[in-house]
Amino acid sequence: MKSKGLFITLEGGEGSGKTTMLQLLSSMLLEQGLPSMTTREPGGIVIAEKIREVILAPEHTAMDGRTEALLYAAARRQHLTEKVEPALEEGIIVLCDRFIDSSLAYQGHARGLGIEEVLAINSFAMNGRFPDLTFYMDIEPEEGLARIASGEGREVNRLDMESLEFHHKVREGYRIAAQMYPQRIVTIDASRTLEEVSEEMKRYLFAALKEFAV
Repeated sequence: MKSKGLFITLEGGEGSGKTTMLQLLSSMLLEQGLPSMTTREPGGIVIAEKIREVILAPEHTAMDGRTEALLYAAARRQHLTEKVEPALEEGIIVLCDRFIDSSLAYQGHARGLGIEEVLAINSFAMNGRFPDLTFYMDIEPEEGLARIASGEGREVNRLDMESLEFHHKVREGYRIAAQMYPQRIVTIDASRTLEEVSEEMKRYLFAALKEFAV
């Protein structure tokens, strides 16, 4: 599905640095005078943020995996319809913290629901809207979780409480998704310094912007 804007997503396990990089890329676009906005999933709008609260509440440990997958898809649909699609139609560059690949990695692979099954649910929700470019920030789960443990003010959610084995499966799921969509997903070594990571991502972003401008 082609639009006037550019849809860029950032993906990765817990503590991979997605949110930090999202803000850096946003600042870069602002410096270039390019119209852009940042958002996140699940969330970004009132309805989806309420669904986020249900999904990620630490006390909701009894949530079934399929319920979780369906809630993510529902939040995604509303977010797309209400916020992302209108922005893209206006020619805005949308930077989104998580999207479809999170569902494939977390629910499809780590929860064992099946990547193709979760993709089918989300295909209905997305109605053909895939990102134009996705940065997958790859990091060892141990390092990512250590970052979270040492950080202050970061939201602690139900997914942080999962076992280390679960987070390793999430990483496997992301790598499978990257193989499924090699033209869209760029794997970034997120264990490096902030400067090294940001410079590499900027190169890919500039390349995407050149194509966008054509």
